[in-house]
Amino acid sequence: MSWGTELWDQFDNLDKHLQWGIEFVERYNKFVKDRTDIEISYAKQLRNLSKKYQSKKNSREEEEQRFTSCRAFMTLLNEMNDYAGQHEVVAENMSGMIFAELARYIQELKQEKKMHFQEGRRAQQHIESCWKQLEASKRRFERDCKEAERAQQHFEKMDSDLNVTKADVEKARQQAHTRHQMASDSKAEYCSILQNFNKEQHEHYYTNIPNIFQKIQDLDERRIVRIGDSMKTFSEVDRKVIPIIGKCLDEITKAAESIDEKQDTQLVIESFKSGFEQPGDVEFEDFSQSMKRTVSESSLSNNRPDGKPDSKSGKSKGKLWPFIKKNKLMSLLTSPHQPPPPPPSSTTPSAVPNGPQSPKQQKEPLSHRLNEFMTSKPKIHCFRSLKRGKMLNTQVWNFIEGSVPEDFSHLPPEQRRKKLQQKIDEINKEIQKESDERDGLTKMKDVYVKNPQMGDPSSVAPRLAEIGQTIEKLRQESQKFEAWLAEVEGRLPTKSDQTRRQSEMYESQSSAVNNCPQDRESPDGSYTEEQSQDPQLKVAAQNEFDDEFDDEEVLTSIGTCKAMYPFEGQNEGTITITEGETLTVIEEDKGDGWTRVRRSEDEEGYVPTSYVEVYLDKSVKGT
Repeated sequence: MSWGTELWDQFDNLDKHLQWGIEFVERYNKFVKDRTDIEISYAKQLRNLSKKYQSKKNSREEEEQRFTSCRAFMTLLNEMNDYAGQHEVVAENMSGMIFAELARYIQELKQEKKMHFQEGRRAQQHIESCWKQLEASKRRFERDCKEAERAQQHFEKMDSDLNVTKADVEKARQQAHTRHQMASDSKAEYCSILQNFNKEQHEHYYTNIPNIFQKIQDLDERRIVRIGDSMKTFSEVDRKVIPIIGKCLDEITKAAESIDEKQDTQLVIESFKSGFEQPGDVEFEDFSQSMKRTVSESSLSNNRPDGKPDSKSGKSKGKLWPFIKKNKLMSLLTSPHQPPPPPPSSTTPSAVPNGPQSPKQQKEPLSHRLNEFMTSKPKIHCFRSLKRGKMLNTQVWNFIEGSVPEDFSHLPPEQRRKKLQQKIDEINKEIQKESDERDGLTKMKDVYVKNPQMGDPSSVAPRLAEIGQTIEKLRQESQKFEAWLAEVEGRLPTKSDQTRRQSEMYESQSSAVNNCPQDRESPDGSYTEEQSQDPQLKVAAQNEFDDEFDDEEVLTSIGTCKAMYPFEGQNEGTITITEGETLTVIEEDKGDGWTRVRRSEDEEGYVPTSYVEVYLDKSVKGT
């Protein structure tokens, strides 16, 4: 069906229809633009959502990444970010492949429509002009025919009238002949114009208008096809990203399936495991009858076997260490924990006029010793009884109220080991980084040496020296933390000695119950002094607190040592020695670089192992 033949007289309606078609394309293109804006906004919101819930760069978030569920969530966020990227691809393709192309096509459509309808209007105006010419020729022919008829009637009237002269009759005849000639000419002209009009009209309605309408029909059909193609492109744009979106969803599913609840619960154990053993049963305390204290090595009383009152009898009520002997506790509290100073380069005192500096006593060594004490005695609630006494050593309270120590001794053994290992790994990374930078600068220096025009070799020397010092400091830090780590790993309880440790714990609990004085336990569980006690006895008990423990147990000698260098023990727990001095060894080096020696019964302390030459007894070596 052709518009030229079927709609030859619907020129104006076709004009309105084509205008509607162009407006429809514009409306569809606006829809695509709105869809593009929605995709861009959706992608932006997805990216912001993914960024909002991404893990921050802090230690807590890094700890969370160890759990499979958290890693799966991070994978989901990353895949959502890629998912948002695919929506951006959809928006970009729709904008470039549909919106921009349709915008150009609409302009072309308007131009072509305007051209075709202008051509149709010219054809219409031409046929209307021919019609007007035909009408004018027709009216002229009609007028001439009427004039010729009236002239003929006038001639016939004059010719029949006898009173009219022959001249008047001749004049009337000439007039009628002229009119007939004009009518004949008008007829001939009218016939010619009529034939021409019919020809133009036939060409107009059967050739020109059908061609013009056919072009308009083709234009409208192309518009419809273009709309269909755009809709296909609309779907293809979405279909192209479906595989990638499907892959993103598959990765999310895979991440969800990788969640391992057993592994996560095991990580909780590894994160919070203290390394302590479970406390044993609490012994029954019979308050129905007075407790008769037995004299034993671990008893709190200081009664003598011969029944004589001791001059230090007041000290028994001031004892606050019912679960560990004084020499062992003080060994833990006062033993230096940081690495000892290196020995002097020369054996003569003049080489080191001031002597090596003794290690500064910080909160870390004390906290570490208390941590060791807590580890060796798993009955944790016993430490509460120490706090009740309000007579703890100043070092103990400094530990309790101090900040986080450098060696993480405030943590349980298992957690401390992990923190130390993490710190060592970080230091090793820094060492590797500095080493790489040093290697690069060394190569640059070699290039400068071979090619002086490229640079001055001495310009990189300060930086190389600085890096060398940094690496040396980092290595010292690493050795320090490795020493602490080795000490922790050597002190962690193993499954083989759990039974022995448990039995020791039961014995400690039993001893604690039997030796705890009833008259010092208030109803609320706090530690109090007897009301009837003499204040002077209290002061004596507190001042002579350390002497009482000396009477309980004295470490035996395990060998001797000779001082090879002088050492000034300026901090608590250390002892000053002179070169060539012979001392008694009462506790050998446990791997921390310090040896405990005794000069006399009243003076003992720690000295650097590298400063003395130790001679252990054969019995000790055999064990």
